[in-house]
Amino acid sequence: MKKNFVEELKWRGMLAQIMPGTEELLQKEMVTAYLGTDPTADSLHIGHLCGIMMLRHFQRCGHKPIILVGGATGMIGDPSGKSQERNLLDAETLYHNQECIKKQVAKFLDFESKEPNAAEMVNNYDWMKDFTFLDFAREVGKHITVNYMMAKDSVQKRLNGEARDGLSFTEFTYQLLQGYDFLHLYQTKGCKLQLGGNDQWGNITTGTELIRRTLGIENEAFALTCPLITKSDGKKFGKTESGNIWLDPKRTTPYKFYQFWLNVSDDDAEKYIKIFTSLEKDTIDALVAEHKQDPGQRILQKRLAKEVTIMVHSEADYNAAVEASGILFGNNTHDALMKLDEDTLLAVFEGVPQFEVERSLFAEGVKAVDLFAEHSKVFASKGEMRKLVQGGGVSMNKEKLAAFDQLVTEKDLLNGKYLLVQRGKKNYFLLLAK
Repeated sequence: MKKNFVEELKWRGMLAQIMPGTEELLQKEMVTAYLGTDPTADSLHIGHLCGIMMLRHFQRCGHKPIILVGGATGMIGDPSGKSQERNLLDAETLYHNQECIKKQVAKFLDFESKEPNAAEMVNNYDWMKDFTFLDFAREVGKHITVNYMMAKDSVQKRLNGEARDGLSFTEFTYQLLQGYDFLHLYQTKGCKLQLGGNDQWGNITTGTELIRRTLGIENEAFALTCPLITKSDGKKFGKTESGNIWLDPKRTTPYKFYQFWLNVSDDDAEKYIKIFTSLEKDTIDALVAEHKQDPGQRILQKRLAKEVTIMVHSEADYNAAVEASGILFGNNTHDALMKLDEDTLLAVFEGVPQFEVERSLFAEGVKAVDLFAEHSKVFASKGEMRKLVQGGGVSMNKEKLAAFDQLVTEKDLLNGKYLLVQRGKKNYFLLLAK
């Protein structure tokens, strides 16, 4: 017995709006649905994850998911929830971004299945590139009135002063372009349902209306959206002071990705574990109950971080992230530190005071006391360092410094250029040989 997709979304807190008749359709037959994403970058970020997880649950409930990469619409920009028009991208950049996005989405959806509900990826540039303006005006524009388009929230907000520059004609036509995508997929793929975030409701319903007005009222199409995910303090989800949390490990290291989930609040962890994992309800309920008995153990955050990091990256990346966390917050050893790649090392010790020192110092060896008190400011004086070393309070690369005048050479440099110094339990310093 396949799961009920709508019920699955409801208990996970992933259902915002649903058009009447949608649930009945899903119970009656295998349904094809699509969700669009703009290829404005070569990676998705965690703000996209709710939509991708919707597609994942959709496929697991026996239905067929299509992810549409908006190569054409990405050249224009969607006014929904935006205060400024987007930069336009060229075709080569869009194609590159599409390929990168498919690799990421393949971790969530099964594109290789021999079953009829195998996932597909399409690009609306393929059917829009040869569509002339005259064709568009005749085949699409005549079916939707300006009054209908003006009534949409996304248009009203831009016209009522929320944007400095108003609304360009290009962006005004966006809902027609998105509507045509739905019509095209309805006719060519039998796609009867569009999924999206609730800021897309206006664009999606324009599509259902266009299908009815173009093909006749007996041709029904449906809409379902997920809520905008926020943090418990009301702030936007997925943003940090340094920007987006990306799925691409080159943009956000697996360590930083793991740390993001590990550091969410208790309330958010309880909400996010339902939305961003495929764990069953019984498992999640048990985790929530266990967490409430001893919140200090952060059971929910640890399991959430584990599930999402493995799903987006890999088990090896998850294990490396846990080990890297132990270097800063636990008792992990010199060996664990030596295994860190440069990106992870810098991510782990982001914000730690750094000092640049001359690389030539290490060629023949430099005394630790000179390096840490003279060539850098780890210690205010050599006397202070001498005392702390005698008390066993100084470590270099996670190993206790045996003598204050111990020689430090190139062999000690991590990744051939870094030296990690620890003063006391919590004070870390990073030296960079240049």
